[in-house]
Amino acid sequence: MRPADAFADRLGLPVHDRELLEQALVHSSWLHEHRDLARGHNERLELLGDAVVNLAISEALYARHPEDDEGVLSARRAAIVSTPGLSRLAARLDLGSYLLLGEGEALRGGRRRPSLLASSFEALCGALYLDIGWPGTRDWIVTLATPELSADAPMTTLKSPKSRLQEHTQRSTGDRPVYHLLEASGPDHEKHFRIEVAVDGRVLGAGEGSSRRLAETAAALEVIRRERAAAREARAAARSDRRHAAAAGGGGGDRDGGGADDVAASGSGR
Repeated sequence: MRPADAFADRLGLPVHDRELLEQALVHSSWLHEHRDLARGHNERLELLGDAVVNLAISEALYARHPEDDEGVLSARRAAIVSTPGLSRLAARLDLGSYLLLGEGEALRGGRRRPSLLASSFEALCGALYLDIGWPGTRDWIVTLATPELSADAPMTTLKSPKSRLQEHTQRSTGDRPVYHLLEASGPDHEKHFRIEVAVDGRVLGAGEGSSRRLAETAAALEVIRRERAAAREARAAARSDRRHAAAAGGGGGDRDGGGADDVAASGSGR
């Protein structure tokens, strides 16, 4: 049985165009090794699927959270359609097991890579939209994403690391983070990016990823983790100073400041 036939059975949807579904499962690395066995890879479908997923999720959030303003709805959507969010949806389908990957990509763990799963999920949604139409595709996406759509998570867990870092630096210095590309290596179907992030000319951290967006997110997350560690150390030092002062006969309360630790609220983004 072809991967597309097995996956169609798993989806339980009235899939008519199995060749289109198979194209959604074809990664560019596989097509590079088997040029005569498929009509194309899934990147065009990914572009279409990105719009399909965003509209389906936006519509569902608008209906399910009538009290949320635009900012909160945007944060909710960003959390769901982020790379980690879409890769979770893909994992519920066991999508990685059905993907057609090049030998090298498969050996490097491509079936479990969040960015590859997220883009493949978008390609799948694009193929379903073309095959079974908008209502069926929308309802399927909404059903699959029900746990995320219904979650009443705090705002801090919905914001991406880049958003949290920007809010922190604007509060503390008034400046926005700037991301600089350090290196882009590898073939087109397997790029690797190194990015550094700076504020007011001072480099705060760096990150790597299979896309520029993921490398920027990794850089922001590194800075957030450093700020959180520094804030913890500062609070521990302040508590130690107060204990020593109390032991020497001084007073003082036992309040901890927030400061830089505000940026460390949990959560991740695309």
